[in-house]
Amino acid sequence: MSQSTATLRRPPSISYSEKVQSAARSWTFLTNHAHVLIAISRDPELRQRDISELVGITEGAVQRILHELEEDGYVARERIGRRNRYSVLAGQPLRHPLEAGHTIEEIIDTVNRGTVAPS
Repeated sequence: MSQSTATLRRPPSISYSEKVQSAARSWTFLTNHAHVLIAISRDPELRQRDISELVGITEGAVQRILHELEEDGYVARERIGRRNRYSVLAGQPLRHPLEAGHTIEEIIDTVNRGTVAPS
């Protein structure tokens, strides 16, 4: 193979889940709890497996986070057949003193601005 042929090859494409996993290995400004809330706000029908892939964490971590969010009043769970439907209780206050006076809704609205919700 000639040198020119090697330079014309396209790099292998990276799937969306690989990009998410790569991003998950480095630090982010928002916590996994925030990422789970944002995912649910965009699509309440997501399965825990789907949330796991989007956020880049294990299904067990998603289960733990959803349990904590539900227990503390940030998420409501509705059982529909064999599946759960999650709703974000967006009026809840942020937990850290630095964010006192702000709500989950403000974070979600800011992050989701310009994002098209699934139909």
